[in-house]
Amino acid sequence: MARAGVRAGLAACALLVLLAGCDSPWSDDDDRIETARDFPPADRPVAPVGATKWSTEEARDRVNEAEDIMDSSGVRPGMTVADIGAGDGYYTVRLAARVGAGGRVLAQDIQPEVIERLADRVARERLDNVSLKLGAVDDPRLPQNSFDRVFMVHMYHEIGEPYAFLWRLRPALRQGGQVIVVDGDRPIEKHGTPFRLLVCEFEAVGYKLLSYDDKQTAGGYLARFVPAGQRPEPGAIKVCENP
Repeated sequence: MARAGVRAGLAACALLVLLAGCDSPWSDDDDRIETARDFPPADRPVAPVGATKWSTEEARDRVNEAEDIMDSSGVRPGMTVADIGAGDGYYTVRLAARVGAGGRVLAQDIQPEVIERLADRVARERLDNVSLKLGAVDDPRLPQNSFDRVFMVHMYHEIGEPYAFLWRLRPALRQGGQVIVVDGDRPIEKHGTPFRLLVCEFEAVGYKLLSYDDKQTAGGYLARFVPAGQRPEPGAIKVCENP
C-alpha cells in the first residue's frame, strides 16, 4: 500500500476510536469498522486516544516503573516481546535493553504520526533489535507464534473493539507466551479499566488470568493472561457488562 494510503487508513481507524469515546457504546454495525462486525461490540464506552505521555520518563524511572514491571513479567534476555500502543517508546527502549541483542521488540501503534516519531527515536538511539508496526482498532496485526510477552500499558481502555482485538492477538503468542496489561482500576471514562471487566473480556475470548499485582508506582495494577482452551467462534462470544 502506498504511504498516503497507509496514512489515510490509520487516520480513519484513529477517528473511529475517538468516536467510540463518546457517551454511549457502539450499538449500530454501520458505525463500526467493517472487519470487526463478526464480533460483538463492547457494552461499554471507550476512552478516547489521549496523549502519548502520561508522565515524564524521568519521573517514571525515579520509581523504577519499567524495571519493576519487566521483573514482574519475567522478561529475560533473548525474548521476543511486543509493545502495543507504544506511544513515545518509554517501554520500547527499556524492553530493547532488557531482551538484548539476542531478543526482539516490536513496537506497535495505530497512529501513523506516533510511529514516525518513534521511528526517529529508534534510529537516533540505534535500537537495532526494535521494529515498528502499524496496528488497527480491531487487530494488533502481529505475526503468529512470535511473542513471549505482549505488553499493553495504559492503553487497554482505548481499544475500541476488545473482543476482535484480543481474539486476533492470541495466535501471536508462542508456547508459554503471556499478555501483560498495566492499567488503573477505575472507570474507562477516567482512562482506566475496572479489573473485573478486564478479566471478563479476556476470559470471553479464551484467556485465563495468571496473576494480579498491585503496581501503584505504575499507576494501577499489572495483570498477566495466558491462552486457555479453544478460542470461541466470534458469534459465540458473550459480552461482559460494564460494572
